[in-house]
Amino acid sequence: MSPFLQGVLLGLTFAVLLGPAFFALIQTSIRRGFRKGALLAFGIFLSDLFALVLCYFGAMQILGSDPRENIYFSIIGGIILIIFGTYTFSRKVIDRPSGSDKIPEEKFSKPYLYVIKGFLLNVFNPGMWFLWITIVVSLSANFGVNSKAIYNFLAGVLSTIFATDIFKCFVSKQFKKFVNAKVMSWLNRIVGIVLIGFGTYLIINVLVDMESMILYYKDFFKSDN
Repeated sequence: MSPFLQGVLLGLTFAVLLGPAFFALIQTSIRRGFRKGALLAFGIFLSDLFALVLCYFGAMQILGSDPRENIYFSIIGGIILIIFGTYTFSRKVIDRPSGSDKIPEEKFSKPYLYVIKGFLLNVFNPGMWFLWITIVVSLSANFGVNSKAIYNFLAGVLSTIFATDIFKCFVSKQFKKFVNAKVMSWLNRIVGIVLIGFGTYLIINVLVDMESMILYYKDFFKSDN
């Protein structure tokens, strides 16, 4: 199998990962339509490309081999996600006019803002950096540094991720006609809670050794028995 097709297969596995960017992409596509969702997807793609380039040129020397354990990066990323989540949760949806099947567009309509939002949501996710660092290290070991096979593999991964994100936008947009203001309000709350939850986890996970606590409670309950 060619490196490009191997990259496509890996990109397809990434397509089903549930992260902050995924939920924001679905919500934006339903709420704002395909075009705005595609702009968000483009911002996510740019953040993946940005992270990939930095990882390829040694970002792990700054972030460490596992950025999820980098306290400063995780705290900043957690704060960014909490801010986005709080804004999304508290956002009000205007009732659509009588006789109209469309949810009114709101003021947040400048195209570049969606690109920036997609970029920030993804680039401050330590898990995304961990995946790219792992991929780059594995590829360098398997194909060699500066190998053409690496570029073909990464082209397959990136193009597939972007294509599947665009597909998610298209599918999500089809549900817009069935969605009213009440449903959108609940969707905003759910996505807001998800983003706040991700952000809170990032912060807590670097401040508290969750794994040790789990092992402690396991031993505690065993000792009672």
